[in-house]
Amino acid sequence: MSQLNKDILFLIFEELQGDSKSLFSCLMVNRLWCETVIPILWKNPWCYDIKYKNKNYLFATIVSYLSDDIKEFLTRQGIQLPSVSNQPLLFDYLSFCRSINVDTINIITSIGSSLAYDQFLLQQEFYGFFMKKFPELKYLDMKFIKHQIFYFPEARFRFESLCELNCDTSIDSSYFYGLAQLCQYIQRLIILNVNPNNYRGIVELIGVQKNLKYFEWKDDHDFPRSDSYEKVFLALEKNANTINHLDIYFIFTDNHALTKALQKLHKLKTLISSFVTFNEEQLKLCVYRDLEIFKIDYFNLKAASIIIENSGGRLKKILLEPYEFDDYIDNFIEDSLTYIRNIHKNCPLIEYLSLAFSPSREHFTELEKLLKGCKNLKLLLLVIIDHTYEESIYNEKILEYGEILLKMLISSTPTNLKEIRFYGDFKFSIEALEEFLRNWKGRSLSILTFNFMLLSNIYEVGDYKKLIDEYKNNGVIKDFRCESFINVVNIDF
Repeated sequence: MSQLNKDILFLIFEELQGDSKSLFSCLMVNRLWCETVIPILWKNPWCYDIKYKNKNYLFATIVSYLSDDIKEFLTRQGIQLPSVSNQPLLFDYLSFCRSINVDTINIITSIGSSLAYDQFLLQQEFYGFFMKKFPELKYLDMKFIKHQIFYFPEARFRFESLCELNCDTSIDSSYFYGLAQLCQYIQRLIILNVNPNNYRGIVELIGVQKNLKYFEWKDDHDFPRSDSYEKVFLALEKNANTINHLDIYFIFTDNHALTKALQKLHKLKTLISSFVTFNEEQLKLCVYRDLEIFKIDYFNLKAASIIIENSGGRLKKILLEPYEFDDYIDNFIEDSLTYIRNIHKNCPLIEYLSLAFSPSREHFTELEKLLKGCKNLKLLLLVIIDHTYEESIYNEKILEYGEILLKMLISSTPTNLKEIRFYGDFKFSIEALEEFLRNWKGRSLSILTFNFMLLSNIYEVGDYKKLIDEYKNNGVIKDFRCESFINVVNIDF
C-alpha cells in the first residue's frame, strides 16, 4: 500500500476525514503519505478530538505565522506567546485551511492570557491573518463570536465561497446583516435558537441564499415567541427549489405558518421533525415524493404513517428519535399497526428501519409481511412495548414474545439484513436463541440489545455466553453486544 501513487492516496485519506486517529497515524508512514495527508488534516484542523487547551501545538503553529511587529505588540500587552524556532515550518499549514471554528479559537487563545481583553486582541490578529492567508473559506462555526470578521479588507473574497455556517441566535443581528452582504451561496445552514428575538438578521441571511440545500434549526429555550417564526418560514419558502435536507425542532410555533412552508418544500430528500402539534389535515398537505430519509418521534406514529403514505416510494431510512419508550402513549396499539402496514405498502426500498409496536398477534402478522416484502433491509431496530403489563405473568409473556420474534426472523428475514437491534418487553430463552442462530448459518449478523427490565446482562454469563461465543467462532455472529439504551435505539450509533 505504501507504493500507491499520491492521487489514489489522497482519495483514500479523504474518506478518513472523520477518523483523526487513522489520519494522524498516516503521518508517520513515509514522506509521501505525510505530504498527502497534511492538506486533509489542515482543511479543518479544529474538528478533531483534541483537548486544545492542554496542547500548545496549534496555538504555536498559528503564532509562528504572525509578523515580528505583531508578536512584539502582543508581548507588550502581557500576552505570553510560545517561543518559535527560526527553522521554517515543514509545510505551509494555513494555506490548506478552509475553515474557522470560533469556539476553538477562543480556547487556544486563552493559552496566551487569561484576561478577556488580551484574548480579544489575540483573536483579532488571528482572524485578520486568516483573512489574508486562507485561499478560501468553506466552513464557519461562529457560535460565541465577538469579532465582526467580515469587515476585514480581504473578507469579501473569503466569504464569497462559504458553504457551511453554524451559528446561534445569541449573536447580534448585525453579524447576520454583514454575512448576508457577502455570503449568498451557503449550502448548509445550522442554527441553534438559544435566545428568541425578532430574527431579522437570520431572516435576511436565509432569504438571500441562492443554493441552500441543508437547513437545520433547533429551539433550545423556554420562552414562547412563536409570532417571530413566521418570517423565518417565509425566508425558507424562498429556498423551496433548493432545500433537500430539513432538520427542524420548534417549541412554540404557529402551525399554519409552518404547514404553509412545509407544503412548499417539495424537493426534500431528508426530513427530521416532530409534527407533534399537526392535525391530520395539515399532515396530508405535506407531500414529499423524493423523500429518502425520515426521522420522527416514536410517540407520533400516526403523523409518521401519513407522511410515509404520501411519500414517493423512495424511502431508504425511517428512524425514530431515541427517547425513552416506556411511557404510555394514547392510541399506540392502533397507530403502530398502521405504521407497520404503511411501511410495507409504501417503502419497497427501505434499508434502515426503526419499528416500535405492541406484541399482539395482528402486529406480528403485519411485521412478517414487512420482512418478506422489504428485501433491501440492512439494519432493523425492533422495539416491543407491552402496555398490558401484568406483573404475575410478565416473565412468561416476555419469553413468549421473544420466541415469536426469533421464529419470525428465521422464516421471513431478507438476506441483506446485517444488523438487528432489540429493545423492550421481551426476553430470549436459551433454546429459542440457539434455534435462531442455528438457522442463521451461512450469514453473518450483528446483534445489539438492551432490556431495561433485567438488572444484569444475562447474555454475557453462563450458557448464554457459551452459546454466543460458539456462534461467534463459526462466523454466524459478527458481533453481539448489550449496549446502553441510547446506543441501541439510535441507529446513527
